[in-house]
Amino acid sequence: MTASTLTRPGLARDLHPLAWWAWAVGLATAASLTTNPLLLVLVMGSVTLVVMARRSGHPFGRSFRLYALLAALTVVLRVVFRILFGGQEVGHVLLDLPEIPLPTWAAGVRLLGPVTSEALLAGLYDGLRLAAVILCVGAANSLANPKRLLASVPPALYEIGTALVVAVTIFPQLADSARRVRAAQALRGGSTTGVGRLRRFLVPVLEDALERSLALAAGMDTRGYGRSGGASPRERWVTGSLLLLALTGICVGTYAWLDPTAPRVLAVPMLGAGVVVAVLGLVSAGRRVQRTRYRPDPWRAPELVTAGTGLVVAVLGWYVAHAQVVVAYPGVDVAPYLSPLALLVGVIGILPAVATPVPASAPVRREAVA
Repeated sequence: MTASTLTRPGLARDLHPLAWWAWAVGLATAASLTTNPLLLVLVMGSVTLVVMARRSGHPFGRSFRLYALLAALTVVLRVVFRILFGGQEVGHVLLDLPEIPLPTWAAGVRLLGPVTSEALLAGLYDGLRLAAVILCVGAANSLANPKRLLASVPPALYEIGTALVVAVTIFPQLADSARRVRAAQALRGGSTTGVGRLRRFLVPVLEDALERSLALAAGMDTRGYGRSGGASPRERWVTGSLLLLALTGICVGTYAWLDPTAPRVLAVPMLGAGVVVAVLGLVSAGRRVQRTRYRPDPWRAPELVTAGTGLVVAVLGWYVAHAQVVVAYPGVDVAPYLSPLALLVGVIGILPAVATPVPASAPVRREAVA
């Protein structure tokens, strides 16, 4: 592919941020419904391949490495906690540690003790599940532009969306700040080991990331992000009443749906009514926000494929967790295996890597154009 082909309009564009989040939430849902290490590794591999193929050249596109390190640290800590607080005599003892006696008010908690292979595997399985969810969230943050995501939220949620965008951009800003501070310190020279270097590295990184996030918040506030227009007291009263009724209906419906002894009329009907009233409340509240959109993001076939992939993976993961319990939740005393359906759950998530366009600011594309 030549540089002229890469620069042709329509071949490269950024995908809608909500499509990436729908895909990531679907994979995270499937990962949370299983402890099979093989399936979890497949999900994490699918997420990593999609990020490597479709990440952009923006600072948030380089933050996936931090999420990967956090996921690896999570697995290690989960196993360490199993060793510290999960001592048990049942199973194949690998390391016989002395148990530390605890006071009577800590009854039921064990500190150290015999470490069995079953306990380590259980900690590893739980850690992998949490690590897969972290990677899915990190993939969404690395692929979806947070500023464009803010422009896609409903007007009624614009103030909340502004705060969430500022909070979400702190972690990508840390990755970019760490890269720039490391390059600056390498040019200055000096000590490269010890606590002093760590202090000289962490303080500028945290300060720079916080300043850039606050600058983003100030810039968004200057441009009118999250500001509401004028509304009469009657309109505010109607909006507040609708949202309060919606919250009550959703809470009652959710409780009745989870409680099998509650009347069925309070379950799905009340939950559906609460959702309908919530939509009406959001529409009413959205009229107070006066803003315009410049170049709204299109929703085309690649967006539908990406969001549909997340939905299919979530549904298949739920089906495997309920119909193939032995596959979804293998015991620690047997070797885990994958059924064809579970293998499909782990592999189908790679589809956005080939069904979506290359981002306009992708590093590979920028090098080819140059």
